[in-house]
Amino acid sequence: MAERHNILIKVVSQKGTCAAQHKVGDEWVIDSINAPEGVCLAALHTLYPSFRVLMYGGGFPWETDPGVKSITACPDGENPVLFELRRMPE
Repeated sequence: MAERHNILIKVVSQKGTCAAQHKVGDEWVIDSINAPEGVCLAALHTLYPSFRVLMYGGGFPWETDPGVKSITACPDGENPVLFELRRMPE
């Protein structure tokens, strides 16, 4: 089985009124088993494909750092929250 990495999720921008009350600077760690407490499920659903790529050692060719997905937005277009995903060091 592929090596798994923990992923740091960080709020980097928030506009309008976030129903989950996320704010810039909020952070959570996703391990290979558990969803972090307090992160909005709609946002987690949107983040899932990207954090799975990073979790198993993949990357995104348009990013300058292969261990980072710099911007992923929540699905609320009127009150957007932008997240950065970062593979954590061993």
